[in-house]
Amino acid sequence: MQENVIFYIDGFNLYHAINDRKNPAGEAVYKKYKWLDLMALCKMYLQKDQILKDVYYFTALATWNERKVNKHQVYIRALRSVGAKVIYGRFQGKDRECKNCHAMFTAHEEKLTDVNIATRLLIDAQRNKFDRAIIISGDNDLAPAIHAAKELYPTKQIGVIVPIDRMPTRNLKTAAHFHHRMTEQHLQSAQLPDEIKSGDSVIRKPDDWKLISI
Repeated sequence: MQENVIFYIDGFNLYHAINDRKNPAGEAVYKKYKWLDLMALCKMYLQKDQILKDVYYFTALATWNERKVNKHQVYIRALRSVGAKVIYGRFQGKDRECKNCHAMFTAHEEKLTDVNIATRLLIDAQRNKFDRAIIISGDNDLAPAIHAAKELYPTKQIGVIVPIDRMPTRNLKTAAHFHHRMTEQHLQSAQLPDEIKSGDSVIRKPDDWKLISI
């Protein structure tokens, strides 16, 4: 019997896992994998007789930084060209005090991603769109949504893939029916082409994502 599978990807949780690990020179070890084909990545976790129905990418635009927004929008276009569906949250400014000099500054916090994932998960379960749902995130705040989906729809399987170099927390492991690891091999094997034809235009990988060759 075939199973329908939907993936729900916490974009910034995955991004920080890829971007945060540094080598002794201070360079991001996994920077070369930012041009990540999420559709291909998700297909790697499918088992025999499972069908990939949808891949949702949850993200937000850092509107205060035009350079980052431009690269992010290029990446979003690339993801959409291969079939991923994008759901936006937002960033919210918050005043903070520097612990060293006590000066005030504005920090930006991502909002709505966990709520958006939880909402989409429950809507899709209610509409019977999947037999198995897999969340790519290490965010503990998603555990209640997983518990709710399991309670309301006990025949459905809910799993978690924690991004690379992250360990699944006890809350997520307890909430999910199953969890998988993400390895560097997964990232290396799921890269988009440097150039993607989309209609009459070409989507190109940002130049500074090419600094380290695979």
